[in-house]
Amino acid sequence: MSEMFDAVDALVASRSALPSAEERKRLRVAHGLTLDDVAGALHVRRATVSAWESTKKPTEPRGPEREAYARLLKQLAELYPAPVPATFTGAPAPAEAQPLSTGPASEAAVMTATENTQTPAPAPVAVAPAAAPRPASTTRPTSSTSRRPGAKKAAPAGTPAGGTDPRFENGPLAVVDVEDGKVLAYCTGGLVLDVPAKSLPSLVDWTLKEAKLGQPKLSGPGRPADPLIVLTEAACERYGLPVSLTAEEKDAGRIPEGHKVVKQLVRAEWKLTKRGFGPWARIYRPAKGSDRQCVQLCIPSWNALDARFWGDAAHLPPAELARVLGVYASRVMTPRGSTAVTGLELMTALHPPTYAVRDEETGALRQAETKTPGSLGKDPVDCAPCEAPDGHPLLADLPRFTVRGPADKLFEEAYDWARPMTDAECTLRYLVGLDVNMAFAAGANGLNVGLGEPTHVKNPVFDPKLPGSWLVDLSHVDLCRVKVGKEWVELDGSLLPSPFTPKGDRPTGPAWYATPTVAYAQELGYDVAPIEAWVRYENGRYLDGWYARLRDAYLATMADLGVDADLSPEDFLAAMDGYKERDPELTIVVSAIKATVKGGLGKLRERPRGEGWRPGERWRALERPTWRPDIRAAVISRTRINLHRKIVKHAAFTGQYPIAILSDCVVYAASGPSPLDFLPYREGKPLPGGFKLGINPGLVKHEGTQTVLWGEEVRDKFNAPELNLARSIKDGTVTDADNGE
Repeated sequence: MSEMFDAVDALVASRSALPSAEERKRLRVAHGLTLDDVAGALHVRRATVSAWESTKKPTEPRGPEREAYARLLKQLAELYPAPVPATFTGAPAPAEAQPLSTGPASEAAVMTATENTQTPAPAPVAVAPAAAPRPASTTRPTSSTSRRPGAKKAAPAGTPAGGTDPRFENGPLAVVDVEDGKVLAYCTGGLVLDVPAKSLPSLVDWTLKEAKLGQPKLSGPGRPADPLIVLTEAACERYGLPVSLTAEEKDAGRIPEGHKVVKQLVRAEWKLTKRGFGPWARIYRPAKGSDRQCVQLCIPSWNALDARFWGDAAHLPPAELARVLGVYASRVMTPRGSTAVTGLELMTALHPPTYAVRDEETGALRQAETKTPGSLGKDPVDCAPCEAPDGHPLLADLPRFTVRGPADKLFEEAYDWARPMTDAECTLRYLVGLDVNMAFAAGANGLNVGLGEPTHVKNPVFDPKLPGSWLVDLSHVDLCRVKVGKEWVELDGSLLPSPFTPKGDRPTGPAWYATPTVAYAQELGYDVAPIEAWVRYENGRYLDGWYARLRDAYLATMADLGVDADLSPEDFLAAMDGYKERDPELTIVVSAIKATVKGGLGKLRERPRGEGWRPGERWRALERPTWRPDIRAAVISRTRINLHRKIVKHAAFTGQYPIAILSDCVVYAASGPSPLDFLPYREGKPLPGGFKLGINPGLVKHEGTQTVLWGEEVRDKFNAPELNLARSIKDGTVTDADNGE
């Protein structure tokens, strides 16, 4: 009988109408599946699945592939019904998922690397006009549970408005303040709520039961975002919290467990994460089924909003702070900690470790035991020994004080390279800096990374499509003669940095490299013969969705500031001039988005943070599935390589060479002060594969201009012919002899 039923199912599937191309893609993305995942399951090519989802002219599957595809779509449609359309002002409202890190929030210093200089085509971004005014006043309901008044004012540019989900109709967050003895919650869109809570436990209760705060989930397998409550100094005093932390509390990252407010929470049967009650406290009760009770607190006066990444946000009035955090929440996700923590959480929100499945007997939903396709799963995996940073448990058997060299350790880091100027360059008047937009985000776009544990291979054949770390000798690659496209070109290799080392030095023997670096050696026209490798056969484009969301957030916010993606080079330079002054609050959002990229990638290789750690012992970050130094290395590798590719193409076409590179900034000597004075534009079109002015990630903007005389003077002053001028090109300020950022 089962064979007969299977035949009937196949017959029905073969004649059933399939959903639209848009719906096919929505269902795939909702379940966290990539095109490769579907193609592998159905035994077809990736391009075939892409054609099935094409909105221009979709093709229709045939034969057994159609039957299997129809079955897949039907099951996904049951799990992810089509959403009710929502209306937003500004960018679409996002959401997020379960917290990942139990350790203190940290801005892992990451990427001093150059960002990918590809030119990805951005998805269309709907934005409000940049000139839209901010609301002059707020709207306050008469009770804490009131909805927004029917006659609403138009929200300002970049201000998120509530969606149609009744659970979150008041937005993702609220800034709680005290005015004239009354506790008020400033929400997004100008809404203000009265808060009846007299204690912190009752504030948590009110937030979950009455405030209607939160956001829908970012992906099908994920969870809705927990509400965020931001406490001003006045609110801290009202609820018995210190306005600022003592030096001891700052070092610990929390107030003591014996604090009266912590005791209040314990008596009310609320729990804190292992992080304790710090600047980003999470207060929760264990979930019962789908009933999740969790509130995220943010306390700016405890340095929750680090000025390096959030500018003056901590000092804004409540309504303005709600706007800044609300725009960030709607375009990225509700903050879960520092920008670094949030960047990492965004990866998991888009690819949750597990997904819900329906029990065939009871009909109830439960979490699957296996990991969501395309995710990193819920369990950590060990890195390869060459990928392990010093002090990692994998290296515990090494003799004390061992110094690992390139043949022992993968060292994919950002460029920090400079050279003396030539006599010809000294006759020019200016030094012009170019900065790559959202470089590390662009470096992650389309990058194939490992999803599982590494496999050790001896004498492997190099595969540019296989993520991994390769021990290979690239010292034979000669930059004086390389392939650009399909043609060999002659260059002055002494004026170019090596693409294989962060300092630009030519390798002297075998060293460990990530896949993009080795693939570039082949692209330049040279053979490679790896000695050994650690490769990851389970792989995928894990960061694509992460890149797309951050790209869209960046482009939408820059458009609100008057910098659009389709401007001519001249108009783009003009629009970038003074854009930060047009709306300082949205400028803060731009800074936070950039920090989310770099910090999130940095936390993929987070180091110990005190905790009494000793070399050879495990540290807390190693227990996360997102502790993946190999992914970080691959992004940096690809970022550095793509910048080098543009530099080589520019040199081959113009004969111009960079004099300094720092991370995503490159400096050239030029006859004029503008990038247009040396970039080879013809009729408004840039050199194919070279530098292109524009706001899209991977394109470049003007970082700054100084004179050649200035450059020579500061190098003479510090007696450093190779002082990295890229570090100071923006404003000309040089404080010491190149001792780091």
